[in-house]
This record gives sequence, C-alpha cells and structure tokens, in this order.
Amino acid sequence: TSSRKRLLRAIEIAIYTESEGGDLTELPEFENCIIGIGIDRDQRRENIAKRLDSRLEEGLADEVRGLLDRGIPPEDLIFYGLEYKFVTLYVTGAMGFDDMRQKLVTAIHQFAKRQMTWFRKMERAGYTINWIDADLPMDTKIDLALRITGKGVYPRIN
Repeated sequence: TSSRKRLLRAIEIAIYTESEGGDLTELPEFENCIIGIGIDRDQRRENIAKRLDSRLEEGLADEVRGLLDRGIPPEDLIFYGLEYKFVTLYVTGAMGFDDMRQKLVTAIHQFAKRQMTWFRKMERAGYTINWIDADLPMDTKIDLALRITGKGVYPRIN
C-alpha cells in the first residue's frame, strides 16, 4: 500500500508539473560519488550482535511498550522495520525473548548480506564504490570521504 500511495503521488506531481509547463526531465548535471564503509564479514556480524544487545539493554522493549501504550497498533510497529517487528512480537507475547533475539539477529545479518550483494551488483554494473575501512578512526574516515568528494578538509571544532 505504501508503494501504491507513492506511485499515485508521483503521477499526481507529474500531471501537475506538465499542466504548469514544467518538465520533470530537466535535471542539472552532476557527478556522483559513492562511498562505502568496508568491513570484514565476521566483524560485521559481531558488530550487529553487539549493537542489537546494546539496543535491547538500553530499553528497546520498553520503547516498544510505550509506543503500544500510546495507541500505535502492533501491525504498524511490525511494518516499521526489523527491530520493531521482532520486539513487538516479543512484547505482545507472540515469542519469547531468546527466540526474538535469535530471529532478529539472523534477520539483520540477512539484511546486511543483501546490502553487500547490492553493492557488488553495482560494482559489476560499472559503478565505482570508494571503500573506506571501517576500522579507521572517525576523523580519518571523514577526511577520506571529503578528499574523495573533493570537498577538502573537514573543519574541526576544538
């Protein structure tokens, strides 16, 4: 339904733009630059598990309970993403904590794998992805990204 609404809105905008004499195909020229954060598969999996455990320890289940208490239907939360989906199922009693955590970490791993497949497909199609090592310090990653994009050095506030 979300895709249908977006499609209908896009058609409405196109019809309006055409009726006003505009042309949606007139876009400015620009150079694109794709930057990716490269990380070893095992490290990525470990980071995913750590982040999930951290989110759960920080009260993700309480956050979901609060949203449900405010009247947001469980079906809506399940629609909003992997974490909300599985934690909502746990909070509503549809699954236990250990089952929820295991299924959620598996789903996140699968999603990350699909993202990497997408990037590899882009590279095979001829796109250049400028990979930056995830293990580098954040300042170094920012500096590299700015050099890659030709934007110079990132101004630091001391």
